[in-house]
Amino acid sequence: MTDEIQAIEALQDNAPLKPHRSHSAEVWLQFRQHKGALIGGAFIIFITLFVLIGPWIWQVDPGKLDIRAKDYRPIYTAIWDSEARVSWAHPLGSDQLGRDGLANMIYGGRTSMAVGWAAMLLALFLGASVGVLAGYFKRLDGPLMRATDLFLSLPILPLMLVAVTLFRQPLRTMFDSPEAGMFILIVGVIGITSWMHTARIVRGDILALKEREFVLAARSAGTRSRGIIMRHLLPNVISPIVVSATFGLATAIITESSLSFLGVGFPSDFPTWGKMLADAVPRMTEYPERVMLPGIAISLTVLAVNFLGDGLRDALDLRIRGR
Repeated sequence: MTDEIQAIEALQDNAPLKPHRSHSAEVWLQFRQHKGALIGGAFIIFITLFVLIGPWIWQVDPGKLDIRAKDYRPIYTAIWDSEARVSWAHPLGSDQLGRDGLANMIYGGRTSMAVGWAAMLLALFLGASVGVLAGYFKRLDGPLMRATDLFLSLPILPLMLVAVTLFRQPLRTMFDSPEAGMFILIVGVIGITSWMHTARIVRGDILALKEREFVLAARSAGTRSRGIIMRHLLPNVISPIVVSATFGLATAIITESSLSFLGVGFPSDFPTWGKMLADAVPRMTEYPERVMLPGIAISLTVLAVNFLGDGLRDALDLRIRGR
């Protein structure tokens, strides 16, 4: 038995060691195992390229009116309806004013994605700042969390409608372009009303981290609070912040579409996916594709962002990875 044990130990000593994977490699390995996240990430890349490069390929003004080309159906409707009025000049059809459907999808997606990203970054900055300050400084915890609870108790959609209605005209006069003023207003309204969940998540992690040995050691060495937050605490809460960012992006896209659908978003001649939905509702029984196309675009984008967030959560969470 002793000889067998010695032989096994010799084999183990001579066995090649498995190469150590870095943290980023482990995250990527775990992320690849989430098929939904891969599909969601690929779709996000596709829709981003679609709205960024699309205007260079399809050089059609989305606001151009052409009554002679009104009410064209998408070319795919000819598959089941041989009498459908289609044209290759308008592959996704045209509306009742002759505006091209593909151009409006491209520029509408650009607006919706731009608002979503900008509002998400604003909400992320506010939420992370409040969470870090509330979690690290005990004297600020009470006031900041009560303010967070106050924002959580507000009726968000009516508050947005009131804010956009009140400040729409002053901001339009402040900027040369009315669209720029509305962009800043909508981004601000969405960002200011959607930072609370991020703040709570970050605060909880900061409360747990600030009692860890490495933070106590840094404090004992005379490191100031700013240095502890920037060097030791923030890098350790990047994971929940990134996951919160993905879900915040989906929420911002839906919120912008809702405001545009209700008619309090961008001007009527400025395309967004929500505005396309609102314009298509009165004639949705005759032209259902006008509702389906922007509706499917919004749904698939939000679904892809949520899948991406699930994958990032599983990949970045050490407890899920079994570490």
